[in-house]
Amino acid sequence: MTKKKARQQQGPVLRRRDQVQSTTTDQRLLQSRGATDWVHADPWRVMRIQAEFVEGFGTLAELGPAVSVFGSARTSSDSPYFRAAQQLGKALVEAGYAVITGGGPGIMEAANKGAVQADGVSVGLGIELPFEERLNKYVTLGINFRYFFVRKVMFLKYAQGFVVMPGGFGTFDELFEALTLVQTKKVTQFPIILFGRDYWQGLLDWLEKSVEADGYIGDLDRGLLHLTDDVDEAVAIVREHAAKVSRAEKAAAAEKERAERNAAEKGD
Repeated sequence: MTKKKARQQQGPVLRRRDQVQSTTTDQRLLQSRGATDWVHADPWRVMRIQAEFVEGFGTLAELGPAVSVFGSARTSSDSPYFRAAQQLGKALVEAGYAVITGGGPGIMEAANKGAVQADGVSVGLGIELPFEERLNKYVTLGINFRYFFVRKVMFLKYAQGFVVMPGGFGTFDELFEALTLVQTKKVTQFPIILFGRDYWQGLLDWLEKSVEADGYIGDLDRGLLHLTDDVDEAVAIVREHAAKVSRAEKAAAAEKERAERNAAEKGD
């Protein structure tokens, strides 16, 4: 009878007595037999989530200035909003921005189409859904995600602003997530533009007459939203915010330089 080892070192883990295992980590890794339920377990999902973050960060890290455009996948190509989204995608590229959408049809396809027509970077961040939905043909840089929350991080992390066209629950979700992050200062200097006065005015009225009136938000919170029907105005708002951020960063850098110079002079 083989005597069981009294001590076993497995990477950073030390095992003694009855905790010693009879096989090595490599043996268990290379063994092809056994149950496969583990691929659906939470620890394995954590690895998939991590992989999606790594893939997204690696793909978009060098994207440069970008704007996320949201809106309904159900918008038909003969809709005025489809045409406006296409014009918006083109105008954003001409202003020096990449265009990020959810990569689907409708408003998303229109914005991606406009970006491609202007020879810009047209990003599509797709999502796995019960019904098959491929990235639209105007996406030049696309990633498909399993998890909504990973996808949302990519929309926010790599954009300098949101333009929100008419849409349904998914559009509302993205809108209010962005609003919450700006309100709580998790992200700063992030313009949120509602495109389509007829569509969004009712929401703004409700926020003022019900939500703000009952004290659930303040008047400054409503000011986080910009309402327009004009593509050029939407692009101008994004550019004005970018210029404001640039001025603030330069002022902060100058103040830091002055403080360091004063400290050095006092040290002398």
